[in-house]
Amino acid sequence: MSDEVRQFVVGMLQTNCYAYVSEGECLVVDPGASGARIAQQLADVQVRLVVATHRHHDHVGGVKALVEACGAPWAISAMDADGAARALELSSHYRAGMGDELEVDDPPAPDQLLREGDVLRVGTATFRVLEAPGHTEGGIVLLGGGSAEGVCFVGDTLFAGSCGRTDLVGGDHATMMRTLVRLSREIPPETALLCGHGPVTTMDVELATNPYLQAR
Repeated sequence: MSDEVRQFVVGMLQTNCYAYVSEGECLVVDPGASGARIAQQLADVQVRLVVATHRHHDHVGGVKALVEACGAPWAISAMDADGAARALELSSHYRAGMGDELEVDDPPAPDQLLREGDVLRVGTATFRVLEAPGHTEGGIVLLGGGSAEGVCFVGDTLFAGSCGRTDLVGGDHATMMRTLVRLSREIPPETALLCGHGPVTTMDVELATNPYLQAR
């Protein structure tokens, strides 16, 4: 069976949650809300690991319900783990008036702390952790290998035509620019970039059109 990427757009900030499926196993990336409903949509596969690309509530808010429903461990970068534990408190300015419809909670303590060079495996796919600070101190991207070659989960580091905000707590513009330079060199041009918000793009398109990469 060929690998499959499933996408769920969740929460008031329309976060892209992805499930990478390979040989009946699944890696879930950035369940920002509606964790129980995501689990229902993945009932036909075995969720091996849940990963957050960074600590913001719209990327970790569904972790608790998802891991409780499917029994999988979850992981985040070591640098963002403490912030993830207080994600809702740290994002209270976003949540005013949103009520309970977000279906979000602070996540439990992570089962795995991710660092540069770690390799995650699901089915015949691998994903190498690249540290990508700038939007938060501990942002990461997951660069696919094996049967996932040509795929990269970039979270809120890089968007179609833009990049992640650096004016929030933990963000830093100069650090983001250094990260983008590095990613432009390490991610092959033909790679599909699965972003935390908005459409999928490719590195070659962003190299040609994204002003933040043009300035590298």
